[in-house]
Amino acid sequence: MLDRDGKPLQPCRPGRARRFLKAGRAVVVRHTPFVIRLTDRTAAGSTVAGVQVGLDPGSKHTGIAVFTERDGSRTGKYSVQLDHRGAAIRDKLTARSNYRRSRRSRKLRYRAPRFRNRTRPKGWLAPSLRHRLDTTMSWLARLGRWAPVRAIHVERVAFDTHAISAGKPLEGIEYQQGTLAGYEARQYLLEKWGRTCAYCGMAGTPLQVEHIHPKARGGSDRIANLTLACRPCNQAKNTTPVEEFLQGKPALLARILKQAKAPLRDAAAVNATRWALWRALTATTLPVAIGSGGRTKWNRSRTNAPKSHTLDALHVGELAQVTGWPGRVLVVRATGRGLYCRTRTDRYGFPRLRLPRIKHVHGFATGDLVRATLAKGKHAGVHTGRVAVRTTGSFNITTATGTHQGINHKHIRLLQRADGYGYTTSQESTIER
Repeated sequence: MLDRDGKPLQPCRPGRARRFLKAGRAVVVRHTPFVIRLTDRTAAGSTVAGVQVGLDPGSKHTGIAVFTERDGSRTGKYSVQLDHRGAAIRDKLTARSNYRRSRRSRKLRYRAPRFRNRTRPKGWLAPSLRHRLDTTMSWLARLGRWAPVRAIHVERVAFDTHAISAGKPLEGIEYQQGTLAGYEARQYLLEKWGRTCAYCGMAGTPLQVEHIHPKARGGSDRIANLTLACRPCNQAKNTTPVEEFLQGKPALLARILKQAKAPLRDAAAVNATRWALWRALTATTLPVAIGSGGRTKWNRSRTNAPKSHTLDALHVGELAQVTGWPGRVLVVRATGRGLYCRTRTDRYGFPRLRLPRIKHVHGFATGDLVRATLAKGKHAGVHTGRVAVRTTGSFNITTATGTHQGINHKHIRLLQRADGYGYTTSQESTIER
């Protein structure tokens, strides 16, 4: 909520916002997240206690919680799960590199490689990692414009990749901090296998570290041979080879073997960006408090809160209790702002078709948040989501439940211009972990 000059006021409940709008005392500034501006009040004449922001940074998702705190007791006001597109950026850079490499190998005009005269500035991050940092800081700045943020709490996530790879406590000259290896490996396995049993998919139950290839049959303690299993599955498998144990489930066997060989890419991404995020947060001049992952987990166990990125952000750092949190979470997916390229390429990187140069059709552009209302037909109903425009005037709308194709522009109403993100909402207990 903003005052008449655009300065942030204390957040209010949806019911109070509706009363302001109905009485004509406020106007809508933004649809998602929903922001209103009061026309008869200023921040100087209002009581603004302020809010605090909790951050749970991750490789694929970052949890953001806006809450109020009084005497160590926190009350969640708003929750955002920010989905990064670092993997898509990495794949596109790899494809571009392959295109250039293949062109240089052909009998074309020679161009000397330019990588020899390039230098990287201090603090340089790969584009896929820089994206995670930039989107997180961008959303902190947005929340600072819409709410009176007074402090930031961030979980400093750190994975010990050396201890994780070894899969066993390292001592002496192998590693001087080997006592942390068990904790590091278990935390990494929980993230890698989604906190569910690898064999039956059961969640919300105590999980045990299990050797995919039994140790009694020569299996190693390396992280690539470890997974998580519930107690019944672990006892049923015992020393049976995984191929024999899952001989009736070939699809599950292939998935487990593939996932077990997944590299430590996510752990490396978190480690590479945690100090850059810390420096960026301290540059905001707001007080920044640091919390460990173990403290966050302990706080959640005291409040009986389920595991999610947004609830982790709410439980970061020192707190006495949590009195409540939002039942719905705004899921923000980084989508980008479109392409400069006006052609589509084939598998060799050569143009195969041209895209229209006009990006606005009937007042809409791809990525806009819209609402379509249809009285009849196979798409009858109200659909809210991102639109993909077509020069024919029949657009596609992507919602949380799927994509609805061929909707005429006459049935569509603009809610918010594209800003590089896609918005959906979800229940706190059903968002992706």
